[in-house]
Amino acid sequence: MKQQDKTTVGRREFLRVLGAGAGLAAATAAPLATEAVAAETDAEKKKARYRETDHVKTFYRVNRY
Repeated sequence: MKQQDKTTVGRREFLRVLGAGAGLAAATAAPLATEAVAAETDAEKKKARYRETDHVKTFYRVNRY
C-alpha cells in the first residue's frame, strides 16, 4: 500500500484562510478609497438636489401618488 502525503485543508481551515485573505485585501484597499473622496463645498451642500422632471411626474401619475 502506498501512502500519499497530501496536505488537506479542512473546511474550517479553508474558511479561516479565506477570511484572512479578504481582511488583507480590505486593509490594502482602504487607503486608496480615502484619496478619491472629493470635498463638498457649503454651496453644494445647500443646493436643491430634487427635481420633478417628466419621468418623475409619470412615475407619480402611474403609481397614483
